[in-house]
Amino acid sequence: MKKTLLALSISALLSTPVFAKAGDTVDISEPFVGTVLVDGLESPWEMLWGADNQIWITERQGKNIVQIDPETGKRTVLWHNDVIFSAPPHQGLLGLTFAPDFLSGKGENHLFTAYTYEQEGKKFARIVRLTYDANTKQLGHEQIILDKIPASDDHNSGRLRLGPDNKLYYTIGDQGHNQGKHIDKPIQSQELPTADQVKNHDYALYVGKILRLNQDGSIPTDNPELNGVKSHVWAYGFRNSQGLAFVGDTLFSVEHGPSSDDELNRIEKGGNYGWPNVAGYKDNAGYVYADWSKASAALQKQFNPNVIPAGVPVQQESEFTADNLKDPQKTFFTVSSSHNYTDANCGELSYLCWPTIAPSNVIYYPKDGKITEWRNSLLITTLKNGAIYRVPLDASGTQVQGDFSKHFKTNNRYRNVVIGKDTGKIYVATDAVGNGISKEGKPNTEMANKGAIIVFDYQGK
Repeated sequence: MKKTLLALSISALLSTPVFAKAGDTVDISEPFVGTVLVDGLESPWEMLWGADNQIWITERQGKNIVQIDPETGKRTVLWHNDVIFSAPPHQGLLGLTFAPDFLSGKGENHLFTAYTYEQEGKKFARIVRLTYDANTKQLGHEQIILDKIPASDDHNSGRLRLGPDNKLYYTIGDQGHNQGKHIDKPIQSQELPTADQVKNHDYALYVGKILRLNQDGSIPTDNPELNGVKSHVWAYGFRNSQGLAFVGDTLFSVEHGPSSDDELNRIEKGGNYGWPNVAGYKDNAGYVYADWSKASAALQKQFNPNVIPAGVPVQQESEFTADNLKDPQKTFFTVSSSHNYTDANCGELSYLCWPTIAPSNVIYYPKDGKITEWRNSLLITTLKNGAIYRVPLDASGTQVQGDFSKHFKTNNRYRNVVIGKDTGKIYVATDAVGNGISKEGKPNTEMANKGAIIVFDYQGK
């Protein structure tokens, strides 16, 4: 059976392609041809290219780690765990990363994953190590590496990466505090763990942080001392960082902003990235920190992040001081304080029209890649916009250089992206549920490809 096809311009769509189920065919123009490799996945979250030339995926809602054949789309379940608690859009099986010698013939074929679970009515997350048997194509021998990590039904983050230093890096969001159903809970992204908490394995203040840990879960000796305490915390002051990517030794992350100022950050040891006191740059533009958790219950019922009534404590960005405060490399997007967040196009789904893209992951496109125009760039997948944003780097790979370009816009939510072995194929995983902005710039609640992998194959020279 033929697969769904479409072709795309390198800089933007030249037409209005509509993806259907695998089996339908639509041809447009070169230099990219798009193919629906597989659909019906159970909310794919992490996606990695394995040393076996297979695509490895965590299915957030399905509680599975699966392997996808990049030629046929065949799906093989490698591991399932009913202990995992999954519910849209932030809970379930999340990050995945391989040990450095995975499938090299030199080690024990370990990988690491993270998931949320419930215990006595409370939500937690844990990082575990699994062992892969290449003969049976099964994962097992689960060993808990770090447990009782705080979790929530909102802003868990959960991206997991092994760095070039062979340490594990893990993102934890602010748990959705100070908004929605968690309006009465303060944001703790600026609060740091005490010595007693670390000693007692109390990780409550790990929220809004990026952790760095040894592969056995212990605290690396060269982690920063913050307020005189060494913990797993590598950097802090985050809202919801869902993407991590190493370019050499440089670590980049992407972070969801509130109503504006999604961020692309370069993560530095002990860095403070500002949230909730600063969103984007410290410029008093488009954002003010409103501490709804300290407002009366009556005011909390009026919650609107962009309309702040008298009685809700507020703080301008310029009022916040921190010696180690780090500016983002780029924002999507900074707007003026007079920006009108109400857009008739979006109605009750007003958040879809806010100046944000909802970045869900970031990866590096190499300097020697097949697509000349894309070399030495970061590729950012977006949920709200259903597109990839490409951001070029300088020759050293440590700084953003120039503006972004936008690619592969469809009526989907892009959760993740990997680059094929020949660097000419771009594999994009889509969410199974959620809302986004359509190609017409209006709210879209029905995704074109639910839980799919779409392959964009470069046809240029």
